Amino acid sequence: MNNNYLVAVLSDRIQAESAYTMLEKQGLPLDKITILGRGYKSADEFGLIDPNEVAQKQAKLMASWLVPFGFLAGLGFSFSTNLHTFAWAGEVGDRLIGGLLGAIGGAMGSVFIGGGGGIAFGSGDALPYRNRLNAGKYLIVVEGSQLLLQQSTTILRKFDLENIKSYIDMYQ
Repeated sequence: MNNNYLVAVLSDRIQAESAYTMLEKQGLPLDKITILGRGYKSADEFGLIDPNEVAQKQAKLMASWLVPFGFLAGLGFSFSTNLHTFAWAGEVGDRLIGGLLGAIGGAMGSVFIGGGGGIAFGSGDALPYRNRLNAGKYLIVVEGSQLLLQQSTTILRKFDLENIKSYIDMYQ
């Protein structure tokens, strides 16, 4: 399974189609070349990770252990300090409210840290590529061996590229 990719960003559809045609004329396998943009594959169809999905998964994962931990920490804090902040709820109710507040703190942590971290760090380069697609740009993605990526890079550099980047799997 190949995990080597070359991603080139072109400013408009005409340039993307010209670059694709040039790759075709040079004999590169067309099943390894994809155009992303309006009228072609979308980021979702290609499998470009949505950072919001990553953030939601990360927040849920963190909540699964932070909420119970927060509950126990709130309960422990209530017992150790022996404060009666919610005396109107009685002794047991006061402790349970302390635990509930700790669980709420855990949930907030999972949303702000897990969710925010998922958006900031979980998307890699997917978010900038999605933003470029949303701005009307086009991507040409070549998947294959390092040799195929090198050939593609040489051909694509003849065009006015906004960006070109290779992603090489070192563990093949």
